[in-house]
Amino acid sequence: MLSDIHNPTDLKKLAPEQLPALAEEIRSLMIPVVTQNGGHLASSLGAVELIIALHYIFNAPEDRIVFDVGHQAYAHKILTGRADTFNTIRLEGGLSGFLRCDESPYDTFITGHSSTSISAALGLAVGRDLLAQNHCVVAVLGDGALTGGMAMEALNNAGALQTNLLVVYNDNRMSISPNVGALSQYLSLKMTTPEHLLLREKVKGMLEKIMPLKGNRLIRRFQRAEEAIKGFLISPTSFLAAWGFKYLGPIDGHDLKRLVEAFKQVKNFKRPVLLHVMTTKGKGFAPAESDPQTFHGVGRNKIAAIGSTESLEPATAAAPQKTYTDVFGEFIVRAAERNPKIAVITPAMSQGTGLDCFFKRYPDRAFDVGIAEQHAVTLAAGLAASGLKPVAAIYSTFLQRAFDQLFHDVALQNLPVILAVDRAGLVGEDGPTHHGGLDLSFLRLLPNFTVMAPKDEHELSDMLAFALTLDGPVAIRYPRGPITGQERLSSQPIEKGRAELLRAGSDLTIAAIGQTVWPAMQAAKKLEAQGLSIGVLNMRFVKPLDTGLLTEVAQKTDHILTAEENTLAGGLFGAVAETIVKLNRPISVKGLGLGDTPVQHATQRSQRALTGLDAKGIELAAASFFPNRGLKSPSLQGPLF
Repeated sequence: MLSDIHNPTDLKKLAPEQLPALAEEIRSLMIPVVTQNGGHLASSLGAVELIIALHYIFNAPEDRIVFDVGHQAYAHKILTGRADTFNTIRLEGGLSGFLRCDESPYDTFITGHSSTSISAALGLAVGRDLLAQNHCVVAVLGDGALTGGMAMEALNNAGALQTNLLVVYNDNRMSISPNVGALSQYLSLKMTTPEHLLLREKVKGMLEKIMPLKGNRLIRRFQRAEEAIKGFLISPTSFLAAWGFKYLGPIDGHDLKRLVEAFKQVKNFKRPVLLHVMTTKGKGFAPAESDPQTFHGVGRNKIAAIGSTESLEPATAAAPQKTYTDVFGEFIVRAAERNPKIAVITPAMSQGTGLDCFFKRYPDRAFDVGIAEQHAVTLAAGLAASGLKPVAAIYSTFLQRAFDQLFHDVALQNLPVILAVDRAGLVGEDGPTHHGGLDLSFLRLLPNFTVMAPKDEHELSDMLAFALTLDGPVAIRYPRGPITGQERLSSQPIEKGRAELLRAGSDLTIAAIGQTVWPAMQAAKKLEAQGLSIGVLNMRFVKPLDTGLLTEVAQKTDHILTAEENTLAGGLFGAVAETIVKLNRPISVKGLGLGDTPVQHATQRSQRALTGLDAKGIELAAASFFPNRGLKSPSLQGPLF
């Protein structure tokens, strides 16, 4: 069937009884591709029937369907003309792993960060009303998005405006880690007790049998009575009614007949409606169903072959390479053994940030706050104000959401909050929404902050130990992925605001930080073989900057090149240039980093080559200072200011 479906119009030609077989066909395409290319498997498997029913009843792209995260939307891609190219998902030049408006007219709104769909859908609905249009707008909420405050703000506003808006709450009881929080538990559990569901079905069946002619009328009366009882005792109906929403559900998110009936019913409502759908994360693939946390996102070539949905064959027997995340997780557990004041906070990322061991060892000092980065930062501020030593582990791309809390609640009060900023720089196949390319710039703006980035795993441990000795806010950013087999560079002890000179040079000095230090050393050696004297600084800090060492270097060389996996605007380049301009010496400074053009999904290696942030790119950028020396270097592809 799938080969004949090129858009949702083709889907509508199928008979309802054919839809379950189509769901299995979609899964049979999805599983081998995602386990080969990497991606978000479990969430997308769980949403297959939901997405089929949505496209079967609604008329996209005229009707606007807004997904909260791309994690659950692979079936949407397959049903909207991308089945033939689905095997390219997350590969360089192929389909994005998330929804992109420039990829398909069926992708109504970009998705990458959670809890945004209701706000976006409400904007589309209000726009429809003001333009006197008549299409439907649907927000598909999932992956724990109700733990995010933005979703709550949007629900409140939507209820007040009372426009025609459908919110589908895809409740699989999981975000990346298991969902936390009172609201998630309330909606998921209160209306799904076995006793309640059994009573509901028994009464409905009894009425249909004993009153075949009047049964439907009685069922409607029963449903109204049920609503009243639910509102009085246990239901989210009264909760959402206070916000102006009609609540329906919960219904089985894998029962296509029920889903189709429900969407037919709510399509004609002219008010805000929340439809509660219960799904199983990883549905149809036994390993993912039994371990949805591991299979939320799988790396490339995670599984070599799938003989059945009951067993897995590992892609390789080699032990996994250690990551900076692993180093952080191991260090903070050891530190907590010695210091009972250390507490950790994560926004729904206990496994992704390496804190799962800490949660097991010290559950009373570990706090998963759900998808709520703003709350995570201010909670850390409160813990610090109480006398504890909080460590908040947050991905760089998600930390962006808490900028005001960093300024208002942490920086202004000079509180000793430690930020472990994971996934800094280029992150690979997740692409533009997930790159951590802004943190050096926005953290450097904040008063009282110390901002560091280690050149290797050893320096990460040293920086964490140093951070625990400080009385003010600290951020340490480090990259995603395995630690490469680079040689260990000798390290000087960490001192606040002190860089280290790894090699001296009279022609040019490369001021590098974090991930770029090792390729800068490689580039310097290559250029040295071509007759240039190249120095390398491991800056370590962007705040406070080592202006003393920079001034010394500037007295010995006429050229400085900065290298950072961060936007050129306001990061290391800006800090160095601001220092050099005050010296009143004719020194040329260029910066190598991320520009204004978003870096698309590809491998990290490819992204670093594209942006010139690998050894070859740094070599050419340095060589560009000497156009008349006839140096042999590859073509520079990345931005150079």
